[in-house]
Amino acid sequence: MKNKILYLFVSALVIISCDKALDITPDGRLTLEDVFKDEHQTEAYLNTVYSSIPSYSYYYHFFTYIAGVTDECQDAAVGNTPGNIANLWITGAMTPDFNPLENGPAGHGKNHYDTFWAGIRNANVFLENVETANIPNDKNRERYKAEALILRAFYYLELIKQYGPMPIVTKPFGPAFDYTTLTRPTFQECMDFIVNDCDEAIANSYLPLRITLEPERGRFSKAVAYAIKSQALLYNASPLWNPENNTAKWQAASTASEEALSKLTDGGEYELFPDYEQYFFSSSDINPSPRDRETILEIKATGHPSFRNTNALPSMPGQNNAGITPTQELVDSYDMLGTGEPAILGYNDEDHLEPIINTNSGYDPANPYDGRDPRFYATVWYNGALLDNIAGKIHVVETFVGGADALKKTPPNKNNTHTGYYLRKFHDPKLQNGQNAQSRWKKYHLAEIYLNYAEAENEANGPTVEAYNAINKIRERVGMPNLPAGLSKDEFRKRVRNERRVELVIEEHRFWDVRRWKILDQTDKLVTGMEVIKNGDNFEYERFVTERRNAWQDKFLIFPIPIKDTSIIPDFNDNQNPGW
Repeated sequence: MKNKILYLFVSALVIISCDKALDITPDGRLTLEDVFKDEHQTEAYLNTVYSSIPSYSYYYHFFTYIAGVTDECQDAAVGNTPGNIANLWITGAMTPDFNPLENGPAGHGKNHYDTFWAGIRNANVFLENVETANIPNDKNRERYKAEALILRAFYYLELIKQYGPMPIVTKPFGPAFDYTTLTRPTFQECMDFIVNDCDEAIANSYLPLRITLEPERGRFSKAVAYAIKSQALLYNASPLWNPENNTAKWQAASTASEEALSKLTDGGEYELFPDYEQYFFSSSDINPSPRDRETILEIKATGHPSFRNTNALPSMPGQNNAGITPTQELVDSYDMLGTGEPAILGYNDEDHLEPIINTNSGYDPANPYDGRDPRFYATVWYNGALLDNIAGKIHVVETFVGGADALKKTPPNKNNTHTGYYLRKFHDPKLQNGQNAQSRWKKYHLAEIYLNYAEAENEANGPTVEAYNAINKIRERVGMPNLPAGLSKDEFRKRVRNERRVELVIEEHRFWDVRRWKILDQTDKLVTGMEVIKNGDNFEYERFVTERRNAWQDKFLIFPIPIKDTSIIPDFNDNQNPGW
């Protein structure tokens, strides 16, 4: 049955009020007609379309990452700050009226439902007027149009990842529009719409493949369209939205990612950055011959000085919050450098306290941090890690009981790790307290497309040479051995999923990946940590459960639709909404 969506009473008011605000009588303010008669105002309106892009990163309340509600990390505010998003999330606070991820002061586009619909609305207004707007240079007109199409595709993809298929809207609403006429399309119809917008932009000869001028930083390019299309078709083929496992959907995703890689890497326009760790310390250099050729889209906001205070070790000067701390499950996911094999194959118990050790990997339980994937050392601070430059000195991280960075299991305590680890990724150790990080959030970069391709190709055609090449390209960047030959389709699937986990860690992929794979019930019921006890010159390691999470999460593969008017209730039995 058709499920009528009266999606967000507030959005309707925003849309109507915007039209009224722009169509007022002359009193010194602009009407829409005035805006598009003026070239500069037209460009300014395109900037308005861009303004709905969220900040992502650590801008969730309070200066935290979404990774804190996944099995990647635990948030140190759990048990300390009741309004923290992780506190609310793990106790089952989500309802159709309240999204824990949006708790806290407004800003940075945190309220994604409102934000993305505003972006779609502004894109539609721009596209409705751009053809007749006063833009003397037709090349600019075509480029602006292409950017607006990609922006609309971007907002739709981000919206339906979270809330499921949404009404396809291509025209701005008038004040008298009847919102009860909107119906929920299929997920496939939404994807077709997104792909069509991307394809139209890609075909535009005036849209550059890559941004090469600093004043244009943040503008969308063909590369962004390829990245959106690659991700959209991968989600469309995934179990959540492809329960019948239609191979044609996987093939479409594989073809799109293969084409993206071909177009982007042709002539060396895009390539993986040579140093995985350093890649996350700085902004991309925007020029015709950049050092960073991996980044496809960065969020324009740079790092905030509070980052070093709110996601840091207690031994760091000025620290006031440990922030998100990596879990033992994340640590267990890193392979061994010498063999390329997984160190831990799984667990013998539901509490993850009895790991299944891969005896062929070279892993030593007495020295659990030796010889791991280099991405582990670029992501996690662990007991014995060397932290370069705390007050000009090399600091040895001490998470052992009684150490300078000791684990403290029991709240109230937010300065020390609850898991036995601290976040290393994004931290440039050379920065001093109060210094701004120069890094920007990398929303899309080339590594993701390689991983998209490896996953989709395996599901469509098995572990082909092309699938192997894509994943091995990622591993080669950090000096990891290639995957072993002869893996079955199921074995390759397990390896590529783990590769996404360690390559794209803390980048907001894991949150959505476990949902689209429909494995949330296997990954997010609890997280564990490692207690380290110093005994003379030796250390003893003991796993423990640090956080249990309500089983309600198993049901929310997509978010309930926000209802502002309680008389309007979606049909939860709609078979197009399998998240219920």
